[in-house]
Amino acid sequence: MHIGIAGNIGSGKSTLTRMLAEHYGWIPQYEAVTYNPYLEDYYKDIKRWSFNLEVYFLAQRFKDLLEISKSDKVIIQDRTMMEGVYIFVKNNLKLGNISQRDYDTYMQLFNMMLSTVKLPDLLIYLKSSVASLVAKIQKRGRDYEQGMSLEYLGGLNESYEEWISTYPGNVITIDADNMDFENNPEDFRYITDRIDALLFGLF
Repeated sequence: MHIGIAGNIGSGKSTLTRMLAEHYGWIPQYEAVTYNPYLEDYYKDIKRWSFNLEVYFLAQRFKDLLEISKSDKVIIQDRTMMEGVYIFVKNNLKLGNISQRDYDTYMQLFNMMLSTVKLPDLLIYLKSSVASLVAKIQKRGRDYEQGMSLEYLGGLNESYEEWISTYPGNVITIDADNMDFENNPEDFRYITDRIDALLFGLF
């Protein structure tokens, strides 16, 4: 089984991935932002490095999906391949950071990859306001993230809402602004209760 955690930068995806993996005994799979050779350059000059960064992410996420498809374990993934396409690439096209020519090339690659893999069995979407995202990004203190504009984060949020509204699979939407699932057991239990109800019919 494949569980995906979706959400904007700073929404709490990695934390929730870790907690759910520990709670259910699932295998976590994290997005390797630390080792991305383009990420720091990207935040310094988004327009110059957008296409390079997104193709790198696409290749890594496709590799992850191939591994997931071969596993008989339950794997919970921090960010999905679809987000790279429908959120980040789409937003950079809208902002003029990726040209139409590069976008068309990227989509050719994505569509070929998508024909060989399937959607997650469950997508958990962490919905967050820009103000909440900024606070969490500042708190975790990654240098390359500190220069992100409110316009950029807001554009990502708009793309997330559009994507989730038409997503064809199973989705649980969590209002991440109004809960602290990391420190409040009741908030975390609310999430696990919803997962139990959808996946296991326990409620």
